[in-house]
Amino acid sequence: MSKICILVSLLSLPLLSCSQSPSPKNESQKIKQTTFELSDFLEKNQDLDEKVNLVYQKLTDSSRVAQLLMPAVGRLGLPKEEIDELTKKGMIGGVLMLNGTVNEFTSWIKEYEAVNTKKGFLPFLYSADAEPSLVNRKIIGSTPVKKAQEVKTLDEAIEVANQISGDLKKIGINYNFAPVIDVSTNATVGYRGFGAVKENLIPWSNAFIQTTQKQNIIATAKHFPGHGLVSGDTHKSLQSINGELKELANYPPLIESGVLSIMIAHIAILNNKKYDTKGLPATTSETIVTSLLRKEMGFNGIIVTDAMNMGGVSKVPNAAVKAVSAGCDIILMPLDMKIAYKEIFEKYKSDKVFHNKVEDAAKRIIRMKICLGLIK
Repeated sequence: MSKICILVSLLSLPLLSCSQSPSPKNESQKIKQTTFELSDFLEKNQDLDEKVNLVYQKLTDSSRVAQLLMPAVGRLGLPKEEIDELTKKGMIGGVLMLNGTVNEFTSWIKEYEAVNTKKGFLPFLYSADAEPSLVNRKIIGSTPVKKAQEVKTLDEAIEVANQISGDLKKIGINYNFAPVIDVSTNATVGYRGFGAVKENLIPWSNAFIQTTQKQNIIATAKHFPGHGLVSGDTHKSLQSINGELKELANYPPLIESGVLSIMIAHIAILNNKKYDTKGLPATTSETIVTSLLRKEMGFNGIIVTDAMNMGGVSKVPNAAVKAVSAGCDIILMPLDMKIAYKEIFEKYKSDKVFHNKVEDAAKRIIRMKICLGLIK
C-alpha cells in the first residue's frame, strides 16, 4: 500500500507544479508604476521601459516613423491646411508653433489633439522658439519679458523662465527650444543667450532649464557643438568651425544637471582629426551626434535638428535620412515633409541598421510623451 501511495504522489508532482506556476502577466500586472513625471525620463526605470515598449509595439510602422517628424505651422512654416492633412494622415509626431498669436496656437493645438484622439494617434509634442529674446515676436500676445541680454540677475533669469513657461502651458506647448548657450560673439545667435557676462552664461542657462522643466516643459540647449564662434548665419548657408570645438565645455554641466533636449547646428567641422564632418553639417554627422554627443558626452535625452529648411543643410541630398542615420531623434521642419517621410519610411523598411535607429528615436520620443503625461 505504501508503494502505491508513493507512486501516486510522484505522478501527482508535475500536475501540482503546473498548478502552482504563476499565470502569464498581463499588461497591467507588468507595469507596477503607471504614472511618470518629466524627472523620470533620464532615470533607469524598468516600469517606464516596459510601458514604452508596450506603446511602441502597438504602433504601425508608419506611426513609428511619424514620431520623428516635426514640421512647423504659422508664418514661415507650412500652411495650416497642410499641417491639418499631415495630422489626419498620421504622418507627424509633433508641430513647431512658429509665428502666430496665443489664440491661434491654443486653438490649433486643441484641434490637432481632437484629431489624434479620434484617430487613435499618439499626442503631439508641441514646440516653440520661446527664447527670452524671441518669444514676444514669435508668440504674439505672450507675456512681455526681458530679452536675454537685458536680464541682470539669476533671479530675473528664473522669473523670465517662469513667465514663459506659464504662457506655454496655457497654450498647450510642451517643448521649448531654449535657451541659447552659444557664446555672444556671433551676431545671429549671440544676443539670444545669457552670455553678455561670460561667467553667467551656463549658470543662468541652467537655471532657465531647471525652471522650465519643473513646469513640465522640455528645455533645449542649443546650438551644438557651438554656434557662437562662427562668423556667419546658418539660416543662409553652411558655416564651419575650423579646428578646436571651443564651445563644447558649455554642455557637460547642463547634461549633468539633466537638460532633456539638445539641438544640433548646421555647422561643419574642419581641420579637426577626431571630429571632422567631411564638409557636411553636424546635423548629418554620426561623428558629432552619436560618437561625440551621445557616447562621449553621455547625453541620453532628445536630440533635435535645427530647422532642416535652412541654407546650412537644405542643399544636402537625403538630408532627413542622413540626420536620422547620424543619430538625431527629431527632424525639425524638413525641406519637403512628404518626401522626408517617404525617404525615411522606405529606408526604415529596407535597412536593418537604419530601422534600429528609427526604433531608438521613436522610443525616446514615446518615453518623453509618457513622462510629460501625454500618454496615460
